[in-house]
Amino acid sequence: MTTILVYGDSNSHGTIPLQRLGQAARFAPQHRWPAVMADRLGPEIRVIDEGLPGRTTVHDDPIEGGARNGLAVLPAVLLSHAPLDLLVLMLGTNDLKSRFSITAWEIARAVERLVVTARTELPGLDIMIIAPAPVREVGSLKDVFVGAEARQSGLTAHLARVAETQGCGFVDASTHIEVSMVDGVHWEARAHVSFGTAMADLVAARLKGRT
Repeated sequence: MTTILVYGDSNSHGTIPLQRLGQAARFAPQHRWPAVMADRLGPEIRVIDEGLPGRTTVHDDPIEGGARNGLAVLPAVLLSHAPLDLLVLMLGTNDLKSRFSITAWEIARAVERLVVTARTELPGLDIMIIAPAPVREVGSLKDVFVGAEARQSGLTAHLARVAETQGCGFVDASTHIEVSMVDGVHWEARAHVSFGTAMADLVAARLKGRT
């Protein structure tokens, strides 16, 4: 069976847009984009959803705490699910929080480090990088992401260059969906359906190209 691992943050986890801070509601399993993708890909392809709210690329979170450093836990996650045919990597949104104060170029370099680390653990692993949909400084999370709209400038282009350099597939999420204006970060239900549907086609084409 072909196995795909989705390694992401709250938008892969299926977090519902937050009306207020402290909420932790989540869409039903079948309504999250990785599940929508899996349903369209069919029963011969297994999709494992490893989405964690607040996950960063390479940073420990000094405020929220938890095992949110994506680099720190990536080797264990990969090896626990191996063998894998494809890693779908969508991180970088949480790096835009003002507490980290880093540039779009640095976020892209951090994603590249994840790619290199993944292939160190599983040599030859095929990877697709997804550039997250741009955040908006609105709603319940606007104070958490102060300055994010400026800091994310150029991120998609930087990630596209990383994908090209590392021989990864590349998807720009913003060509398919946009964030909710409720909190400026998370996706509405229709966006999960739209993105999962689009990703099914893109992943199927990538897998077919390898055969």
